[in-house]
Amino acid sequence: MTAGTARRADPAVSPCMGENHRVPIPIEDPEDDRLSDYRALTDLALRTRFEQPHGLFIAEGHQVIDRALRAGYRMRSMLIDAKRADQLAGLAEDAPCYTAGPDVLESVTGFHVHRGALASFHRKPLPEPAEILSTVRRLVVLEGINNHTNIGAIFRVAAGLGFDGVLLAPGCADPLYRRSVRVSMGEVFAVPYTYLEPWPAGLAQIRDAGFTLHGLSPSRGAIDIGAVSEAERERPALMFGAEGPGLTAAALEACDRTVVIPMHADVDSLNVAAATAVACWELSQPRPR
Repeated sequence: MTAGTARRADPAVSPCMGENHRVPIPIEDPEDDRLSDYRALTDLALRTRFEQPHGLFIAEGHQVIDRALRAGYRMRSMLIDAKRADQLAGLAEDAPCYTAGPDVLESVTGFHVHRGALASFHRKPLPEPAEILSTVRRLVVLEGINNHTNIGAIFRVAAGLGFDGVLLAPGCADPLYRRSVRVSMGEVFAVPYTYLEPWPAGLAQIRDAGFTLHGLSPSRGAIDIGAVSEAERERPALMFGAEGPGLTAAALEACDRTVVIPMHADVDSLNVAAATAVACWELSQPRPR
């Protein structure tokens, strides 16, 4: 198939039905319609319009792909560097595995695929907020976080420091966007999450479920996070806002308490992912400092 005759596959259907899923399939034409899932991965606007409506996401690198498989996500297809076919093709299991040279990979994706492997997966339906609130002990809540790197880092922090659920305000970046998945090292597959609506009225559900909602903000009345009482550490929900504006006034109004990380040397704040790490570690400790 040439560039002039390539036909785009229906993204709602697995792009490789009827092919032998046990044998890597070489692709030489970057316009081959079987690679539609991987096209223009660096174009954020395009991928946002393409991935979520069609229920798919892209995982990059063999470790992240393996994490997605172990988390129960169903693979649509895999695309790997032909030189690494012997090493990586086995990850495809029951999905077709396409191989291509570096020039074809870069032409399709828009970047040098130095990790050697990409895979397209079907998304799972997101749980209801009530389901997460009934099953987790510690919660991270995000408002206005639209940087995919920060989203991925926050999920990795949450998983590593014992916060076992994430609720996102509408408008937060997609945790399953390729960069978020990569930065999280696949922890977006391990930490249950969903979007909380309506916002900010939905925050009442968190308090009603028995969590203490702590808003991270240097606003007036905030206390040192190290001074949070033992009782308020039992089921903490830590809420973070976007870098710069921080939490909105309406979100802060919904909090039980406003807390702050003490800063030194006239530094006014930390990157939101770094602040999440500090705050999650502090409230994972059973007693105040």
